[in-house]
Amino acid sequence: MMTQNPSLDLVEFVETQILPQYAQFDRAHNMEHATRVIRRSLDLARRIGADLNMAYTIAAYHDLGLSGPRAIHHLTSGKILTQDARLKRWFNADQLKVMREAVEDHRASASRVPRSIYGKIVAEADRDLDPETVIRRTIQFGLSNYPEMNSEGHWQRFMQHMDEKYSVNGYIRLWIQGSDNERALNTLRSLIAQPLKMREVFTRIFKEETTK
Repeated sequence: MMTQNPSLDLVEFVETQILPQYAQFDRAHNMEHATRVIRRSLDLARRIGADLNMAYTIAAYHDLGLSGPRAIHHLTSGKILTQDARLKRWFNADQLKVMREAVEDHRASASRVPRSIYGKIVAEADRDLDPETVIRRTIQFGLSNYPEMNSEGHWQRFMQHMDEKYSVNGYIRLWIQGSDNERALNTLRSLIAQPLKMREVFTRIFKEETTK
């Protein structure tokens, strides 16, 4: 019978030796983010029937490479996992190879399919496609990077980004059917297809972000 939780000694090791490292990263990649990705990874692994120890550890290590250049953090994270000899207590060489590849494949902008189910699990767990969150983050990005734009300019840029990334013709790819992300993306796509309704949501959040 498959266990419903990762090994207690592995959890103790990760919680004391690995997760505290996330305290040095920005708010979008702090320990709260890491524990959220772990929780989602375990939920997906249980549903699929994947190895919980592997899914748990991959999620715990997935962003450790942010200690170096962000552009290659997924590759650096994979190296950190591979070079941590302590993990040999729980995993063999073949498992560690799959785990490294999964960490390397988690990046949201990656265009190719992750090489294993473990890469799909962590890539899916790393995303937050809650429509309100996506809309707010996109507005925040626009305000930070295009301060010269007026509200109409921000709206146009916002909708262009929504169409290019999240619409039915967008480039975002989900790897696991029936996930929470799939349901959230469908809700977001429904909004994108109704510009008047989307404009109402945009206007509300834009006002909140510009009157702080």
